[in-house]
Amino acid sequence: MNTERSDLERRAAAHAALADPSRLRVADLLSLGDLSPSELQAQLAMPSNLLAHHLKALETAGLVTRGRSEADRRRSYVRLVPGALDGLLPGSAGHARRVVFVCTANSARSQLAAVLWRRASAVPATSAGTHPADHVHPGAVAAARRHRLPLRAARPRGLADVAADGDYVITVCDHAHEELGDLGGLHWSIPDPVRSGTDAAFDAAIGALAGRVDTLVPRLTTT
Repeated sequence: MNTERSDLERRAAAHAALADPSRLRVADLLSLGDLSPSELQAQLAMPSNLLAHHLKALETAGLVTRGRSEADRRRSYVRLVPGALDGLLPGSAGHARRVVFVCTANSARSQLAAVLWRRASAVPATSAGTHPADHVHPGAVAAARRHRLPLRAARPRGLADVAADGDYVITVCDHAHEELGDLGGLHWSIPDPVRSGTDAAFDAAIGALAGRVDTLVPRLTTT
């Protein structure tokens, strides 16, 4: 009974927090990708003090959280707490000819994201980097093998060599997103596993990417 009551209270708090149109719009945006407060402010055309009020209400209800950018530590990203909108998810995210996952080197996160996407969706997917490395990182290859993902032994490619009209671009790296700006499309703020190079870091990246992919796949259809 206590567990049931706790779940009811959590759901009631979520409904109360989302009852405001602006906060509901924030949740819709964050269900697709992570955004900095300034990016949310631009999307909502809202004064910073009012946005801060809405974000505090969403944080209090346990719907959103914040994390520091790995690129610019003065910058933060607001993200939706996993499972926060269970039973309340918004509708379609639109249509795409192809999904392109982008990170800086195209050696780990973007490669893994594309593999996970191809396993789950009929919408074609590829990956690219803003400053491609010479090879896919061995840690990503090993992690893909552990998770039985068919990571292709492809040479990393630059975004300029891959991009085409109609692409649905998703950055999975703070550096790439902040470099591309408005061209970055959706953004998933995934910690860089190459920094530590451990199996745990790569496994965590795959887990985080898989959760994002599973959320977006049913909401994005092919053109």
